[in-house]
Amino acid sequence: MGEVKLLSNWSSPIALRIIWALKHKAIDYETINEDLQNKSCLLLKYNPIHKKVPVLLHNGTPICESLVILEYIDEIWNTSPRILPEDPLARANARFWAKFGDEQVIPPFYHCIMSQGKDQEAAKEKAIENLKLVEEHLKGKQFFGGKTYGFLDFAFGWLAYYPRIIKKAINLEMLEEEKFPNLCAWNERFRDIPVIKENWPDEDAVIGCFKQSAKAMGYKFCSKVRYLDVNKI
Repeated sequence: MGEVKLLSNWSSPIALRIIWALKHKAIDYETINEDLQNKSCLLLKYNPIHKKVPVLLHNGTPICESLVILEYIDEIWNTSPRILPEDPLARANARFWAKFGDEQVIPPFYHCIMSQGKDQEAAKEKAIENLKLVEEHLKGKQFFGGKTYGFLDFAFGWLAYYPRIIKKAINLEMLEEEKFPNLCAWNERFRDIPVIKENWPDEDAVIGCFKQSAKAMGYKFCSKVRYLDVNKI
């Protein structure tokens, strides 16, 4: 299927989606690690619109945006194990929830992280409100796709990764077991999948990276900060 390269960042929870998918499909690839504080000419060339990771290079052609990349991988390497569901309705639902996660769950989640006082409370309330919808969608399932993991589990994989980092870094609890028993149970099952477990970054290193990057970018935990781009940490 040709040459595959991945412009990534070892600490990015969004870039991790693609690493998991490539490993899941047993696809050989080369990783090009990006310094997101000093973006390379390669990244700016291949993703001039958003200037962020991940970017998949397939035979020199760039594919950008993580959810798009996941679908591309599944369509090009279309043998088992599949990432997207086979059923068209299930595929449509998976795309809907993945988009909901990126557009409605991630922004208030990070706004909460990077704010204080009333701003933080408002953002946390919104994040929890949207997370409860995800919690309900997961009810009665081992994984988002049912008994097997796939596209939507990769899309929400940051929930098995980032809340732990935030809790350790700034002592902010976003995923309490009492409020989110389904998500917390899924969290443990997802993290125990070999392809996930074997490609998990060192949490202590990520915590240090989080603090250092936030400081370097001038971000402070105050009400003036409204949003943190996940691709910058």
